[in-house]
Amino acid sequence: MFLASQKQLRPNRNGNLYLQVELTDRSGSLNARMWNATDADYRCFEDGDFVHVEGSTQVYQGALQLIATAISKARPEEIELADFMTLGPAEIDRLAVRLAELLRGLTDPHLRNLAECFLNDDDFMLRFARSPAGVKNHHAYPGGLLEHVVNLMEITALIAHRYPRIDAELLLMGVFLHDIGKIEELNSEKGFTYTDAGQMLGHVVLAVSMLDAKLAQTADLSGEEFPVETALRLKHMIISHHGHYEFGSPKLPMTLEAIALHHLDNLDAKIHHFQQLIRDDANSDSPWTQFHHNLNRKLYKGAGEPAKASTANAAR
Repeated sequence: MFLASQKQLRPNRNGNLYLQVELTDRSGSLNARMWNATDADYRCFEDGDFVHVEGSTQVYQGALQLIATAISKARPEEIELADFMTLGPAEIDRLAVRLAELLRGLTDPHLRNLAECFLNDDDFMLRFARSPAGVKNHHAYPGGLLEHVVNLMEITALIAHRYPRIDAELLLMGVFLHDIGKIEELNSEKGFTYTDAGQMLGHVVLAVSMLDAKLAQTADLSGEEFPVETALRLKHMIISHHGHYEFGSPKLPMTLEAIALHHLDNLDAKIHHFQQLIRDDANSDSPWTQFHHNLNRKLYKGAGEPAKASTANAAR
């Protein structure tokens, strides 16, 4: 049984239709294809449904792929949600508490008031706590965004004192804000897909808009307007955190806090992605993963990893 998402009915080179769908459980994701599929096969389930799948796996371009012979929608009583949650409710609650602790530990009154505007917004916090940080590679599971942000905030707290010219509290708030637009960009209710706003605007633009709305609320808490320069620096961190124009960044980092955020964000995302590639690697008889063309390299799993990988793939 898997959670289905990103289903597509596509023609092959000969014009015959096949069904392509992403299948996930708590162990990871798997691309599946059903050859000679029909419109009925496509319509028997929706993105976000749990499905039973019959078929066999093969290695294709260095990754496991499932060739399905049958797919059917699972009945509600057959579903054990814990089998599909990378982070359990208790872990998500712990991360949410830690997020609030770190934000309420800010000593700058303007930043603390801004943090309270978010923390007191129950709808925002609920969506933030259960949102993924990405559709596929980057913490792509419920609670992934919260886990990513809290991890970055913890790292910021550890290293900021090594760089005294950096405003540690401004950086901490920038870490919290940089991906808030993803709760509007991604739809996590029916699989992980992009919303219309996500497709047309993207999470960077959405985040700045969300920040503007909260900045307007801070005057109700403090009785004074939020400092213009501080707001500008926060927005700059949001719009420059991708670091490069070719990666979708409207601006390059121009402040110490912005360049720190970019590299910390990239560090956490890359390590998480590499860990996932090592964990899911189909090359179970070697200490090296398959060659990943998008990375232009193999990854070293270590001498003790093949048996672990083999066990994991056998379980899957």
